[in-house]
Amino acid sequence: MSDCPFDRSRRAFLLSSAAFAGVMIPLAALAVPPLQENTFWQDEVSSGALPPVQDRLPKVPLVVDLEAKGRQIGIPGGTLRTMVTRSKDIRQMVVYGYARLVGYDETYQLKADLLESYEVDANRKFTLRLRPGHRWSDGHPFTSADFAYWWQDVANNRSLSPSGPPDFLRVGDELPRVSFPDEVTVIYEWDQPNPSFIETLAEARPPFIFRPAHFLKRYHQKYADIEALAEAVDDARVKSWAALHNKLDNMYKFDNSALPTLQPWMNATEGKKIRQVFVRNPYFHRVDTAGVQLPYIDVVEMEIVAPGLVAAKANAGETDLQGRGLDFRDISILRKGETDGGNYRTLLWPTGVASQIAIYPNLNYNDDVWRGVLRDVRVRRALSLGIDRNTINQALYFRLAKPGAMTVLPQSPFFDEANRAAWASYDPTGANALLDEAGLDQRDRDGIRKLPDGRRMELVIETAGERQEVENALQIITDTWREIGVKLIMRPLDRDILYNRVFAGTTMAAVWFGWDNGIPQPYTSPSYLAPTDQVFFAWPKWGQFYQTNGAAGEPPDMEPAQRLMELLKQWDRAEDDAQRDDAWREMLRIHADQIYGIGLLAEAPQPIVVNKRLRNVPEKALWTWDPGAHFGIHRPDEFFFADAG
Repeated sequence: MSDCPFDRSRRAFLLSSAAFAGVMIPLAALAVPPLQENTFWQDEVSSGALPPVQDRLPKVPLVVDLEAKGRQIGIPGGTLRTMVTRSKDIRQMVVYGYARLVGYDETYQLKADLLESYEVDANRKFTLRLRPGHRWSDGHPFTSADFAYWWQDVANNRSLSPSGPPDFLRVGDELPRVSFPDEVTVIYEWDQPNPSFIETLAEARPPFIFRPAHFLKRYHQKYADIEALAEAVDDARVKSWAALHNKLDNMYKFDNSALPTLQPWMNATEGKKIRQVFVRNPYFHRVDTAGVQLPYIDVVEMEIVAPGLVAAKANAGETDLQGRGLDFRDISILRKGETDGGNYRTLLWPTGVASQIAIYPNLNYNDDVWRGVLRDVRVRRALSLGIDRNTINQALYFRLAKPGAMTVLPQSPFFDEANRAAWASYDPTGANALLDEAGLDQRDRDGIRKLPDGRRMELVIETAGERQEVENALQIITDTWREIGVKLIMRPLDRDILYNRVFAGTTMAAVWFGWDNGIPQPYTSPSYLAPTDQVFFAWPKWGQFYQTNGAAGEPPDMEPAQRLMELLKQWDRAEDDAQRDDAWREMLRIHADQIYGIGLLAEAPQPIVVNKRLRNVPEKALWTWDPGAHFGIHRPDEFFFADAG
């Protein structure tokens, strides 16, 4: 038995439902090598508390050919340490685990994962085929009944989902027809194309169109014993059965250790702790060509630390795999730790976001005068021309990043150098001319321009206060904007407060990353280029209007933004990739011309700390949220320690 930081009683709790033996499906016909029992669960198998591995895997497991991927067959065992900076970020285990119905491989191609296969008919009908014999982490079968429960009893239950099914399942006003022909088949069908359906299933934060029905039904009014349910509601100190159900139904948050999972590791820690422990899922569906069930690593320990301590703890050798919480500025301390005999190495992965730092003037700002100023494209272009990106690149990234406007990266087929260069050169003369042309030609004694109502042009930019590089960049911009008569005022806030202020229209401008997906492919929906989501800080009210079907927010009232919505509809209804490509390219040209987000630079190096004993971590890769799920696309279940076992 591998050394593991949790006790036998905890193992028993995690496996309390695993003895659901039911009818085990033998694997005699599987075209896989003889399966090897992992020593981590050997005692439970020997005692009969857990079935042997051949009875735990699906009839058709996902066999991973590591050698074909240029990786090594691993050695099972060991504990991997990593860190996050907020208690709710234990959800990163769902991100890193990256078990999805359909997922991206390391070349960003979509492949079946939890699904055995899927079929797409004209982007209108999607047939999802599950792996026969697949099981949840507690041993209960994972079947189409779990999809039916979510669709019929969660997504379409007004008590649990007041807004109804999620937006990605709506094509205009149409919801899908969903059917379940047998226990391994699920069909989603629309009259109009829904080309982003499969792609959405592969996101870093997946939509989870299924639930462990056998677990959650005991908390659902339709199925539960009424008296037992009322008692459970009282014990949980919540107001209703729906509140209790939603509290327990947290597959993405991953903080309910009793909730069965399909991820490589399952939460083995009850409640909130400084150190969360995750142990291998005995029913995980992936195996290597040697017959070893993945994941290789037995235990993941995730420590919650203060943001400022991540680099120092990494330097001290207190993590085995770390990307989150590290910035480029940390490289010097990390390199020093390496040379001082540290047990790790520091890789530099380029980031996959469209811009490492982007400024978003809020076109929906509540102040009418400022709103009019920020909506003038000449002002946004002038602000962009007033930024010395080369100086920022030199000061912050030693010229290792790529200066330019916010657009897609060269790895995308839609990359156009003209979009990256648009309004992105440092040109104070041109910026001053544009601001004068926009009617902002009056200045006070300090040289600061005046707004139409006489106020000083003091542009308040709010930040999440989490990245020193952002504050450093804004300090440089403060000096160059003063040359064009604009005073920059920086206001750091807590992330949640920043979000709430932006959504309410009380933030004048904000700083964040560029688009998460900087490497879109022909099958990628361009929805994030259109005003469809409040989290794009340039148009929160327009995004709210779309997300609530007009119940909140404001409709887009500027022609270029309206055109973006038209192009998104064209992409949705396109019959072929050529039509979709045309929509993508025009939308990118609109963004380059209109400067909805003022990008500074892209492809900045992200330090990745890797224990010297850890294998199968790629030397070169993109650090990106979506697509990619940070480490997820590189399959941490395939990472292993060279001295494990």
